[in-house]
Amino acid sequence: MKIILQLLLLTILGSSPVLAQNAPLRQSQFFLKNGLALQGYDAVSYFNGNKPLKGKSDFTTTYGGVTYRFANAANLDAFKKAPARYEPQYGGWCAYAMGDDGSKVEVDPETFKLDDGKLYLFYNKLFTNTLPKWNKDETRLHRQADENWTKTFR
Repeated sequence: MKIILQLLLLTILGSSPVLAQNAPLRQSQFFLKNGLALQGYDAVSYFNGNKPLKGKSDFTTTYGGVTYRFANAANLDAFKKAPARYEPQYGGWCAYAMGDDGSKVEVDPETFKLDDGKLYLFYNKLFTNTLPKWNKDETRLHRQADENWTKTFR
């Protein structure tokens, strides 16, 4: 048991430098508007009540080179405890576009879907909402989006 705990501790401590080294790559691959993930919306708020809230500059943190804002201190603390849980899939780019052809298309942060504890964002402008298209072929698009996103980091 002691060895398992030591290995777990090494894994946790060892992952921080790797994430820090990948910060420039993450910054270049994530959809950032004005330097902010989710266009300044609170990542945790998507999971609390299913309605995104605008973050405030008083409640800001950076994770892996990506800056997030939060509506309140409680959401900031929740994110700091488990940031990977709240980060949007595909770097915050449109899930439908990532699955359709692997392109990085900006999103409307208020057009989203929570599925299996993960946050997916969608383009919704100019009379085009990609969320219904995603829902019609979700299994295939999800699988293809995962493959396309993985290729982004190779």
